[in-house]
Amino acid sequence: MALATFKGGIHPPGKKTLAASNPIVESKPPKIIVIPLSQHIGAPCNPIVSIGQEVKKGEVVGEPAGFVSSPVHASVSGKVVAIAEFPNAMGRMVNSVVIENNFKEEWAALKDNPDYLRLPPDALKEKVKAAGIVGMGGAAFPTVVKLSPPKEKSIDAVLINGAECEPYLTADYRLMIERPKEIIEGLKILMKILGVQKGYIGIENNKPDAVAKMKEAASGEAGIEAPALEVKYPQGAEKMLIKAILGREVPPRALPMDVGVVVQNVGTALATYEAARFGKPLIERVVTVTGEGIAEPKNLMVRIGTKISDLIEECGGFKDGVGKVISGGPMMGFALSSLDVVVTKGTSGILVMPEADVVHADEFGPCVRCGRCIDACPMGLMPSMLSVLSEKGFYEDAKEYNLFDCFECGSCAYVCPSKRPIVQLIRLAKSMVKP
Repeated sequence: MALATFKGGIHPPGKKTLAASNPIVESKPPKIIVIPLSQHIGAPCNPIVSIGQEVKKGEVVGEPAGFVSSPVHASVSGKVVAIAEFPNAMGRMVNSVVIENNFKEEWAALKDNPDYLRLPPDALKEKVKAAGIVGMGGAAFPTVVKLSPPKEKSIDAVLINGAECEPYLTADYRLMIERPKEIIEGLKILMKILGVQKGYIGIENNKPDAVAKMKEAASGEAGIEAPALEVKYPQGAEKMLIKAILGREVPPRALPMDVGVVVQNVGTALATYEAARFGKPLIERVVTVTGEGIAEPKNLMVRIGTKISDLIEECGGFKDGVGKVISGGPMMGFALSSLDVVVTKGTSGILVMPEADVVHADEFGPCVRCGRCIDACPMGLMPSMLSVLSEKGFYEDAKEYNLFDCFECGSCAYVCPSKRPIVQLIRLAKSMVKP
């Protein structure tokens, strides 16, 4: 029987063996934490603390400024020493709360509620909202918004994304190996909030031990399945996952809810369980620190607001000949200009690439019209035309080629024989026109 998949896509080297066998370990709490007030799609938070104020671990330091927003919390106990702008992974300046750690690990409030599944859906949704949970696969969309579809949108399935198709990254894999039962509990909470009877955990077939663990955890749970998926990038993209598991096509410019589906990440499911069970806010996450340029690849449980430089040091530092440090993976991540950038809720990995593997901006050539990018595009677009139009400055014309249907997976750039920065050109065009 053929494994579930989608049309298009590519097969880059997985490179997951560097970190896959390393269990999750607790990262060292840093002396200084920088909590960005915008870690998600939507409106930035407003600070509700002042300089000199003592805060406890899990205390709200930034409250949402709109419906599409999410609160942020202190990930350590200590004193607020600054409220100022700091650069994020994309180079944008973001207002942030700086906390000096007192290492007392004092929690604001935690309470075990073993009967969490008896709570009504609205109460569970309120716990998700209060915990500041966002999509932890990278997009960082506020989870409570996904859990609040319009009344005319009938949801009948929840998909948990366990594909982790991005090369090198193993954070979700380790969670499925080490905490499968909690992930299933998180899925059950999401299903109850949305009032659906079907839940799926989609996992690529190159993770047979994770498939086995999740199937075992789901056994006996009504309506929950863990199908194995074909190994192909970008299998973990929402629209590809829906096509592979349910056979449903999400129309152009539409959302998963338009075909009756809500998709959440493995880490998001775990955070949902911890919020419902213990009232724990999202103040830490698993980050894979990996690549041929790092001395000791690891999967670390990291406090939100930890500097990347601290993680590099904890993993033994750089090897000789480092060319680039990326927040995320090689396909959809962002090259960092500074190691003072901090871990946010959407930081799934830190990739250290050697100089020999880096393609520089002055090395690309003209489009040769080979069509490889068109064959690889999972959305059926013409990336070659989009990149050429952007390069020439014809940004409005790019909209005619469904510019905003591109979710920037990088498949086109990977197969391009001219090494063209297609994704960067598409991002430029998007920034120059309105959707």
